[in-house]
Amino acid sequence: MKKLILAALPLAMSVGACATVTRGMHEAFTVETEPSGAMVETSNGLHCDATPCTFARVERKAEFTVTITKPGYRTWTGNVTHHTAGAGAAGMAGNVLVGGLIGVGVDATSGATQDLTPNPLHVALELEEPATPVATPTAATADATTAEPAAATAAAAPAATPAATPAATPATPH
Repeated sequence: MKKLILAALPLAMSVGACATVTRGMHEAFTVETEPSGAMVETSNGLHCDATPCTFARVERKAEFTVTITKPGYRTWTGNVTHHTAGAGAAGMAGNVLVGGLIGVGVDATSGATQDLTPNPLHVALELEEPATPVATPTAATADATTAEPAAATAAAAPAATPAATPAATPATPH
């Protein structure tokens, strides 16, 4: 029995290692675009002049907006959030099994059990549609356009005929 406990002790210690120590509170966040060379800005102050780019230390529990711009392409905006990672949950479970309630609290508040999602962020940029010029009528075009309907209307109207008027009757005194 002693041999079994001694053999299981290193395993229990490795499982009991808290996620904050084994995973850390930060992770690298990568942005890739098609085509590359786009500028990236985030609502939490990160900035990159040209994709692909990686931000080395982003808090695992962060939530932020990403805006990607490139001349000739539509601006793309999206959200990055976080979720509980399998490795983070295993670290948390190790704390519970070994009885480290303090470690559970630290892991829960530090965000070490989390992973950013999506990560890496892949974005296919869409080309901007070229603006179609709106034709503005010139003076010659405007005259021809307004003259044509008037001529067509005149041609289509029936010829005027003199109206018949009743013959006047002389007034007779009474």
